[in-house]
Amino acid sequence: MHKGLQRALMNRGALAPEFTREQMSPVFRANGTRDPGTPAYAAMVADGFASYRLQVGGLVDRPLSLSLAQLASMPSRSQITRHDCVEGWSAIGQWQGPMLGTVLKAAGMRQSARYVVFTCADLYNGEPYYESIDTIDAFHPQTILALKMNGARLTVPHGAPVRLRVERQLGYKHAKYVTGITAVSDLKSIGKGKGGYWEDNVDYDWYAGI
Repeated sequence: MHKGLQRALMNRGALAPEFTREQMSPVFRANGTRDPGTPAYAAMVADGFASYRLQVGGLVDRPLSLSLAQLASMPSRSQITRHDCVEGWSAIGQWQGPMLGTVLKAAGMRQSARYVVFTCADLYNGEPYYESIDTIDAFHPQTILALKMNGARLTVPHGAPVRLRVERQLGYKHAKYVTGITAVSDLKSIGKGKGGYWEDNVDYDWYAGI
């Protein structure tokens, strides 16, 4: 479906349902990459992610290089939401971390930016995994950079140290192992131009609204 039509059908301010702790799933499977397995990632795991830096750039006035400690010091949001996988399974879990919009505001994202691209530590076909969302979802209050899951720091299988949570979309949009955020005006130069690895290679919808 065309990006514009997909977005037009979605209420810009609608919230994803949130749940109670009693409704959390006893098992929340890890899907996709479970360990990037690269020397660079292994080195970060070995030092407890002390060397991790989130690079924020593109159409911003103040490019950032944020440590995990700096991200953790930002105002945090906690939410218990349902993760819906394109494969047909769902699970409810708690996620906590700074809102993506807070990070983008700190970087001074320019008005010319229309999309936000995420680059990740895991490799597909030898290249970093990538995903994107538009600025509407980027500044949605439930879109966060999760540092914790179910009250504990993210584990490697679940995307440590930083995972995108964009709660109004299917699971493949929730990029794990995020290392870079780039604000762009269009997606033409991102991968094959469809805005994400699965969109480019399996023809998944760019907007995977639920």
